Amino acid sequence: MPINLYAETIAATAGVAADRAYNAVSPPLHLSATYGWRDPEEKPQFDYSRSGNPTRAELERALCGLEGGERGVITATGMAAVDLVLNLVNPGDTVIAPHDCYGGTFRLLAARARRGHFAVEFVDQTDADALSAALAKKPKLALIETPSNPLLRITDLAAVASAAKAVGAVVVADNTFLSPALQQPLAHGCDIVVHSTTKYINGHSDVVGGAVIAADAGLGEELAWWANCTGVTGAAFDSFLTLRGLRTLFARIGRQQETAGEIAAALANDARIARVNYPGLTSHPGHALAKRQQKGFGAMLSVEFAEDVDVLDLLRGLSIFTIAESLGGFESLVCTPATMTHASMTPEARAKAGIADRLVRFSIGLEHPKDLLRDIFAALDAVKASGASNVSAFRKSGEVNAR
Repeated sequence: MPINLYAETIAATAGVAADRAYNAVSPPLHLSATYGWRDPEEKPQFDYSRSGNPTRAELERALCGLEGGERGVITATGMAAVDLVLNLVNPGDTVIAPHDCYGGTFRLLAARARRGHFAVEFVDQTDADALSAALAKKPKLALIETPSNPLLRITDLAAVASAAKAVGAVVVADNTFLSPALQQPLAHGCDIVVHSTTKYINGHSDVVGGAVIAADAGLGEELAWWANCTGVTGAAFDSFLTLRGLRTLFARIGRQQETAGEIAAALANDARIARVNYPGLTSHPGHALAKRQQKGFGAMLSVEFAEDVDVLDLLRGLSIFTIAESLGGFESLVCTPATMTHASMTPEARAKAGIADRLVRFSIGLEHPKDLLRDIFAALDAVKASGASNVSAFRKSGEVNAR
C-alpha cells in the first residue's frame, strides 16, 4: 500500500478488505461490549468498548489520515468532542473562544465558566487588537472556529495558532463547517481539530457523533484517557455508519459547494437582501484568506434579509428546504439562528457577535441548484412585507427551542 495517499483515496479505502477472519471487503461492525482475554496477565488490544472498539478505531484512523493527525478519539456527539478538550484546562486557567461561535459551544463555555471550571474570554479573533488583549491573559486553551457559525467569518489559522502557542496555549480548531476535505487546521499549526461528525463527515443526517484529532500522539493519548474516564466515546454502530458516510465526503461536498456558490451569487444582488455571508464571494472580507487556507469555500451560507422581509413567513414558504437545526447532510436545510441554533445566547451576546434576528442560515444539499433557487425566490416573492421581522415576537412567544 502506498504511503502518501491522496485524501480521496484514504476516505475510500479506510478498512477495506482488512478483515482477517473472513476477508470481508466492507469493514465488519463489532458490536461486542466486552472482549475476551487469552490470559489474565495479557491484556488484549480491545477489552471493553468504552475504552476501545475495532469499528470505532477504524474511523479514528481514517480521520487521522485525512486531518494529518497522530491520534483520534471518536465521541458520542460534537458537543462531547468540544467538552473533551476542556479536560485540558484547570480552575484558574483561561480559555479564549470566538465571540460568534456556535451557540452550543458558547453555552457550554459560559456554563462551565460560571461554575468556576475556568475563565472564558469571547473575542473577535479577526480583530488583531482584541485578540492581542485576550492573549495577554496567557490562556491555556484557544478555540478557533473558521468559517464561523453562522456568519462565515474567516479566521487566520496560522496567525492565531502561532500567536496563541507563543503564550503557551493549546490551539483547538473546529473544522465542522468545511471537513478535512476542504481544510486541514493541523497543517496551519493547530494542535487539535474537533468535528461534529453528524455533519459533513457522515453526511446523511442519521447519526450523531463527534471527533477529536490531535497532531501529537501524547496529547491524543491524554484525550483518549479522559474520553474513557468520562465515558464520552462513540458507539460502534454510529462509527460504522459514519465511516460509510465518509466514503462519499469528497463527492458530496464538491457538488454542494458548487451549488452554494451559485446560490450566493444569485442572492447577492437582490434588493430584498441586506447581506450574503459566503466566503466564495469576492466581496466577502475573508475571501482572500479563505482562498489561501481552504481548498474550497464550503456549502454553508447565511443571509441577512432587509427589514421589510418577514423571515419567518419566508421560511414557511419554502418547499424544498427543510426547517431544521443541523447541517452538512445530503438534504438542504434552513434555520433562523436567533431562534434555533443560537437561541441559548443572550440577545446582547448575539448583538455583539452580529447575529441579527433577520439572519437566515442555509445548508446546501445535493438538489439541483435551479430548484433550490426557484424555491428561495418563490418564497421571497410570496412573503408579505410586514415592515419588520417577526423573529423577536416569535422568541417572546415561548416557542423557541434553545438546543
